[in-house]
Amino acid sequence: MVNLSSPNLTEHPPRSVRARLGGFAHLPRLLDKARAEVAGKSGDYHYNCPLDERFFAFTGIHPDAMLAEIKSGKTDVQMLDWVNAHAKRPLHEIIAWSSWLEQHGPGDEEGHMWMASVLKKHGSVREDIRSFADLLDLDDYLSYGGKA
Repeated sequence: MVNLSSPNLTEHPPRSVRARLGGFAHLPRLLDKARAEVAGKSGDYHYNCPLDERFFAFTGIHPDAMLAEIKSGKTDVQMLDWVNAHAKRPLHEIIAWSSWLEQHGPGDEEGHMWMASVLKKHGSVREDIRSFADLLDLDDYLSYGGKA
């Protein structure tokens, strides 16, 4: 059984970047990675990775401050309240940013070539992977036994 209050990311992936909390895409995934980091069970996942940094840049929250709040044992709802108190972003900006994040992908030929190489490494010939969110979802699936 998956324990989301102390996820073990060596046994299952964090929630999808598309999962939303309070309108924020990626926040549930970020919370899973932070909780796993605190529990020493983050596996190959890294807290404050480049995707996390995009969240922190948008909200103005410092990653160490968020990790300290996670260590206090706050629930998802309590963390959302904390994020909203510190981010001070109106809902329409949160929704627009989240939509952008879900659709953001490589913007140039080099980026597309990199994405194609990642897919090839996984043995995947899928042509529907367009965004980094698509790639993360596929990578999570394949990393835990899914077939390309």
